[in-house]
Amino acid sequence: MNTASICPDPTAQLQRPVDRVTVASISLANFRNYASLSLGLDGKHVVLTGSNGSGKTNLLEAVSFLSPGRGLRRVAYPEIAREQSGEGSWAVSVTLDTPSGDIKLGTGLQPGPDGSLQRRIRINGATAKSAESLSDHVSVLWLTPQMDSLFTGAASERRKWLDRMVLAIDKTHGTRVNAFEKAMRQRNRLLDEAPHESVWLDGIEAQMAEFGSAIATARAELIALLNRSLSILHGEEGTTAFPNAVLDLEGQLESEAFSRPAIESEEHYRSVLRQGRPRDRAAGRTLTGPHRSDLLVRHGPKDMVAAKCSTGEQKALLLGIVLAHAHLVSERAGRTPLVLLDEVAAHLDETRRLALFDLLDRLGCQAFVTGTDDRIFLPLGERAERFNVSCGTILPLE
Repeated sequence: MNTASICPDPTAQLQRPVDRVTVASISLANFRNYASLSLGLDGKHVVLTGSNGSGKTNLLEAVSFLSPGRGLRRVAYPEIAREQSGEGSWAVSVTLDTPSGDIKLGTGLQPGPDGSLQRRIRINGATAKSAESLSDHVSVLWLTPQMDSLFTGAASERRKWLDRMVLAIDKTHGTRVNAFEKAMRQRNRLLDEAPHESVWLDGIEAQMAEFGSAIATARAELIALLNRSLSILHGEEGTTAFPNAVLDLEGQLESEAFSRPAIESEEHYRSVLRQGRPRDRAAGRTLTGPHRSDLLVRHGPKDMVAAKCSTGEQKALLLGIVLAHAHLVSERAGRTPLVLLDEVAAHLDETRRLALFDLLDRLGCQAFVTGTDDRIFLPLGERAERFNVSCGTILPLE
């Protein structure tokens, strides 16, 4: 239970020590292909290897439920339960090792008072009011193969990624996003069914202006902070195996986030919504707001849009951003996050694989990594615990 000093580059720009948080044990019940599992860990990196479909990603998904939301696969909770159980319930229990002592976190889908299945959160044995309470004790970041197309895919996927990064340092961000989207749906419906109900529209647009402006400001702040962390980790040429990414936002509210006081930003957006009612009614949707924004990424050294980079360069950019986000979360939260990397090593040569773990070690983060070939992880030596995963069972490797 020691602390980690964030000094990942020769200039040692950040020296404030942070608490090192690691998973000491994890237990599963009726989770995916695990009927039951009890796994003890020693705080090192965790390497899971095995054939496709053996359950490696399932274990990473279980750890991802220590954060708000629907986990790294973003599926409905009932889909997670082991099919053979027939009950629909599932459970994840984790003990965290922290400098202040062990913390026990639990979550799962369990029967409620009326018999319906509901997600439950328990912290040190006590029921928590919401999943956001988990953020008080641990942060979980991840990179999965499904994210490989982020730079070339739809803007909506980049927004979701951006908002999850914000959520890791501001646990109320998800509530704001949900409230904005709910108000926007109400406005769209009202414009279609009762466009002359100006009083109702005024009230809904006031809510959208409040939440929308707050969302844009939080995103803009995240980008500014993340660009700083990217520069610290990857900005010095030759000090990292990952290229420095340069991030920006495309969106009216985000571009104006720091140009006027918050109350003026809200009033301006409210005016835009009011004036845009005829246009939005004709379009059948709201055309201006944070739901239309986009995350822009460039390869810094090449000054090239990420979408035009090679597949390998895009993967390296993604990894660099995830590592910089881990750096930022550590700085803001005062504790190291857990980092989940699914099938990431197969796209890296040995030099870059070792560089990845060097950075993770310097950040103090415990990483959970999956792959099909254990041999590529042998150079990690004593830095990692290695396990073989097969048909829902996990056995240690020598």
